[in-house]
Formats: sequence, C-alpha cells, structure tokens
Amino acid sequence: MKDVEMKMLERAKALLESGEVARVIGWKKGEFFYDPTPASFETVDELKDFVYNWFCGANLSKYLIQMSKKEGKTAVFLKPCDTYSFNQLVKEHRIKRENIHVIAVECLAKLNIEAIKAQTDGIVKSVDVVEKDVKVVTTSGEYTLYKPEVVLSKCAVCNKTHQVKDEEIILHERPVRDVDRFEEVEKLETMTADERFAFWKDQLSKCIRCNACRNVCPACSCVKCVFDNPKSGISAKANDSEFEEKLFHVIRAFHVAGRCTDCGECSRVCPQNIPLHLLNRKFIKDIDGLYGQFQAGETDEGKTPLTSYTEGDVEPKDVFNGEAK
Repeated sequence: MKDVEMKMLERAKALLESGEVARVIGWKKGEFFYDPTPASFETVDELKDFVYNWFCGANLSKYLIQMSKKEGKTAVFLKPCDTYSFNQLVKEHRIKRENIHVIAVECLAKLNIEAIKAQTDGIVKSVDVVEKDVKVVTTSGEYTLYKPEVVLSKCAVCNKTHQVKDEEIILHERPVRDVDRFEEVEKLETMTADERFAFWKDQLSKCIRCNACRNVCPACSCVKCVFDNPKSGISAKANDSEFEEKLFHVIRAFHVAGRCTDCGECSRVCPQNIPLHLLNRKFIKDIDGLYGQFQAGETDEGKTPLTSYTEGDVEPKDVFNGEAK
C-alpha cells in the first residue's frame, strides 16, 4: 500500500502546485497509525500529514457536499465503493460534479483494528499485509492473521468497481471474489418474528445516540434532520424509552431505502459495534426481489425503484399475502 500512497502524494502535490485544484480531499495521520481521518489539504506543506494505508476505510464522498460549493476545484481520492455514494449524491444534486476532480484509487479491502485487537494481545505496534496474511506486531509478540477475518464488514463482501473517475492510480490487479452480501440478512430471515425482534432489541439497546451513523452516512444529507428539530419531540440525545431507541434507526433505514449504496459506513463508525448495515441491506435485498436488481449509485442520473412507477410494480396485497417476501 506504500507504493500507492507515494503515487497519490505525488499527484496531490502536482495538482496543488499547478493550481489545477484549490484543495485535495484525502486522509491524514491520526494519533495512531490505524486511525487516519478524512482531511482537506490546501497547500503542499499540509500534505506532510497525508496518509493512505490499510486503515483508510472512510468514505470521502459526503465531504464533497460542502467542498463542491467552495471556490475553485476540489480533487478527491475515491475507493471503488465511495464512487457509488458520489454518483448518488450527484444524482440528488448534493454535489456539483463540475467542481470535483475524481481520482480513483485501489482499495483491496481495508482492515478492522478492532478485529485485529480481538485476535491478538498487547498494544498493536505495526501491521503489514502480505497477500492474505496480516502480520501484526504487538507488545506481546508477533501474529499472523487471515486477512478475510480482519477486514471491515463492508469490505468482507464487497465486489464494487469504480463507477466514476477523471483519472486513476491503480497499481495492483483487483482480485475477483465469490461473495454473497446478503448471507447475514438471509440468516435473520430464517428466524421467527420473535427471534428477530429479540435480536434487534438486543442490538439497538446498545445505541448511545451519538449520531455517528447519521453524520457519516452519504445518504443522510438533509440540511435539517428531523431528529435535530426541537419541535418534533424526538430530539433527545439519550434514548428515553425502548420505543425511541428503535425509532431512530428504523426511521433512518426507511429514509435511505432505495438510495443506500451499501457503503457500510454506519457500521464502521458505530462505537457500540451495532450491525446497522444489516437494516439497510435487508431493504436492498427486498427492493431487488420486488422491483428487480438495482444498485444505488451505479449512475449519476435516473430514478430509483421507490421514486418511479410502472404498471408491473408489485402490489401491497401481494406482499402482505405472502406472495412476495
């Protein structure tokens, strides 16, 4: 990944020095090597903190909502899954496409530091990847982990490809994988209604209403969120009741239905490790089954299955009678 980082850094410097762009959106070093954060770089000197490693899982597309409104052009490094969110935001007129220069960069699946810590002891000092082996050095010793077991949940079943790019920095061939992103959803579907209710009650009871899932979600781009409206009666930071703790996530899932690109950012940032992506993925699976295969963000134009109508659309009576699941 170091060679990719160097190529990205060289390109960022060239774009800023030439004046082709006013800023570059990428990642900068965090307190630890495994917690890089999205950042804007406006000068070559600021790029000293630029980084791109196995932990740069953050989707940068949402930051372009505000950046595309600024004076001058913005260059951004987008991984494959990020481009779907980018397209969706362009479609919804949230991003001014003409103000953005997209540089496609490879991903090869990002690592989950929490999964790595769970399989090792001591403080993590360094992490290196050699094909499917993750070499970890901690204060307690050295470990070799199986990469598919320690990647982000969104990367574990990802087969996305770049949907938009103005140029690219791709140095390694992306492996084609046989994965089923709906496997976890199908396990939930085999449960009884009571079992599913118990599962989600247990998971959502962990929510501390930090709003990280909402704030990071590219599909949650409303200028004013209903949950921040003091007149709505539902603006409490903490959950007042079991009903409210479910209300927030269920409403959010419905809000992004048909627009969610399955980028998995909601689960990635959740400090309580709630599998929030499963709510969205269930909607995606149902939409595919009811209206035909659809991937939000594949293009930057056109309507979604839930915002268009055809005479062949499934009827509610068919769904509730069990003829469509």
